[in-house]
Parts: sequence; C-alpha cells; structure tokens
Amino acid sequence: MNRALAKEELERILDQAVQDVTERTAGVRLHQGEQSPGEDLCTVQITFDKGFETSLTLCADTGLLYRMACNSFREESVTPEDLEEFSKEYFNVLCGRIAGAMFRATQIPAHFDPPVFYRGRYEPEGRKIQFVLTYSNEDFGGAQLIHHVPCQNENGKVSE
Repeated sequence: MNRALAKEELERILDQAVQDVTERTAGVRLHQGEQSPGEDLCTVQITFDKGFETSLTLCADTGLLYRMACNSFREESVTPEDLEEFSKEYFNVLCGRIAGAMFRATQIPAHFDPPVFYRGRYEPEGRKIQFVLTYSNEDFGGAQLIHHVPCQNENGKVSE
C-alpha cells in the first residue's frame, strides 16, 4: 500500500473505511482526534501477504470495543470470548473494505491473513510505523489505526 498510493490518499481511504464500517457494524461514531487510547487496550492485527507489503493494527480501549460488541450483538453485556470474536470479525470486515478500496484505486488485488487478537498493545516485528490515525468517541474511549511498513536493513533490503 505504501508504494501504490500517496500517503494522503491512503490515509483518506483508511479513515473513510474506519468511520463507515464502525458506524454500520457497531453503531458507534468515531471521529479523528488527538487523544490516544488509555491503558486498558486490546489490539487486532493483520498482515497483507499478497498485493501489498504492509500490515494494519487497531489498538482500542477495551471499553470502546466492548460497547461496539454489545451494539453489534444487541446484548447488554458480552463475555471476553465474545469481545475477541467481535473484534476479529469487525477488523476482518474493515480490512476487506480497505482491500476493496485499494483495488479500485490501484488495480492491485490484495490478500491478508486472518486477524489476530491481543490483550494490551501489540507491535508487529520487522515493521515500522508509517502513520497513525487516532479516533475518539466521547462516551467509550479511543482507538488508533496504525499502518506499518517493513523495516529495511543497512543494505536497503526489506527485512522479513
């Protein structure tokens, strides 16, 4: 993704997907802001293994993901297992939307591994942050969508 489009265009595609998918699937409106998520976090991560050499990570306040899961399941409360399943499915839908938008913009088909869920903050190895989109919801906390690109070694080669 990082070489196929200008950074600003990629940011626009990611932002539009985050806001649309979050409101449609979980009934929560997010808006870009400056406030980072708190200490009680969950992370969902994918790596594009075909088409683009990037990965995406969503770090979000557990309270925000919990509210999104409750809204999606139309339940008053959810279990930790439900929270994990919702988070992975939400991120799968989000990344599918992003892959579709990227294909329309670049004509490059993409494929990504299934999302992986972590309690706390997770940073993928061999990757560096290209940019971060920060979101907040006044009622339930914040989230960050982080776009990672492969690190390069001293010879200019991309590390695996």
